[in-house]
Amino acid sequence: MSDTLLLIEDEALLRGELARHFQREGFEVLTAGTLAEAKRLLVQDEAQPLVVISDMSLPDGNALDLLDAMRSEAKNGEWLFLTAYGGVADSVRALRLGAYDFLEKPCDLDRLNLVVNGAVRSARAQRQLREHAAAENRRFTPAAFVGRSEAARSVRDLLTKLSRAPFSTLLLTGETGTGKGLAARVLHYSGVRREGPLIEVNCAALPHDLLESELFGHEPGAFTGAKTRRRGLMEQAHGGTIFLDEIGELSSDLQAKLLAVIEDRRLRRLGGTSQIEVDVQVIAASNRNLAERVRSEAFRSDLFHRITVFTLDLPNLRQRKEDLEDLVPLFVAEYNAKAGRSVRLIPDAVWTSLRAHDWSGNVRELRNVVERCVLLSDTPTFAGQWLQLQPSSSAATEAARAATDTELRLPLDGSLTLDEMEKRIVSEALERAGFNVTAAARLLGTSRETLRYRVNKYGLKSED
Repeated sequence: MSDTLLLIEDEALLRGELARHFQREGFEVLTAGTLAEAKRLLVQDEAQPLVVISDMSLPDGNALDLLDAMRSEAKNGEWLFLTAYGGVADSVRALRLGAYDFLEKPCDLDRLNLVVNGAVRSARAQRQLREHAAAENRRFTPAAFVGRSEAARSVRDLLTKLSRAPFSTLLLTGETGTGKGLAARVLHYSGVRREGPLIEVNCAALPHDLLESELFGHEPGAFTGAKTRRRGLMEQAHGGTIFLDEIGELSSDLQAKLLAVIEDRRLRRLGGTSQIEVDVQVIAASNRNLAERVRSEAFRSDLFHRITVFTLDLPNLRQRKEDLEDLVPLFVAEYNAKAGRSVRLIPDAVWTSLRAHDWSGNVRELRNVVERCVLLSDTPTFAGQWLQLQPSSSAATEAARAATDTELRLPLDGSLTLDEMEKRIVSEALERAGFNVTAAARLLGTSRETLRYRVNKYGLKSED
């Protein structure tokens, strides 16, 4: 499919010459002699040219006015202006409006080809970014927080309300694996800043020495090895959202600097002297209780109150086990597609195991378990033998209690003599048998007379 190029030129001879030239270059060329014709092509006919080449002065106005009117329509690609009468003011205005370049007539065709090819590459990159953002917008909606439980419905309702609010800061709380990253993406891609970038930072994954430079950037010579200027992640998120995961891991000095950036909407790169304005929506997350860390002075109270304009607490999987019926088939379908499997049947025994598990790792743990079982399944039946679930705390307690009914542990460190060990064994058997000698003898696999001898030997009698 040919790339489309729109040529706006009122001189018919030049318009025809340029149209034939770019057709030979492989473009599908649309032409217009006036601003009205160009606007009809862009608005009514919904043309989506990759590059627009326009004369500046046209019979019915200045082409910069058309660019200004169409600026919100990013789908119209890069704009390139050719003019014989342009001055400094026009060129400055063109660049401020987002024009790719501004060239004077007459322009050498080789030079024009070079500029147009650069504009094509830029427009393609922007179009890919827009398509990716559109796909993410469709993917990350409040409905992406799957579940039929009341807790899941409550989270979806809050995500819907928050995505419509132009909030400045928000804190996501909850155990690890509950979906804080998913919630942050939903809030960005469904929110008012979805056209801007989303920058994700795991504050616990970066060393402290690098975190300041990563967040706020640096100037050449700011520290050993800083040879070039670097735009920090806060600066890169300008116009969009920065997601600060595990914000509780920030040191106190970085907490203070982050608070200043949020409050003043300006930052100073490491080693820099000038202030840089940033317009950023901050979503923070922590699996720690930040309120307790504030009380223990491990987290700044002023930053805590600044990032908790809104707080969204995500429920753990133990609180919404009925959501397993929605989550498990979803993950099975995902890994079927990724691994080329065709798992369709999930046995009742698997469901029983899944519901009995505590899921301390929450949805992340569930996803990993499903991935393992699907990848190791050779048939359409879910391979339950690969669940490998650790028993829940309640199940472990029951197992330990069952074990104590048939087992007795004795130290072999020399602290007990052989007679003391025998006394303890007999005493424990009597207690478990309710001091019924016959039942206790049966537990020990010995005769009633032998046991009675040892009871008398060690003076073991019921307290009653």
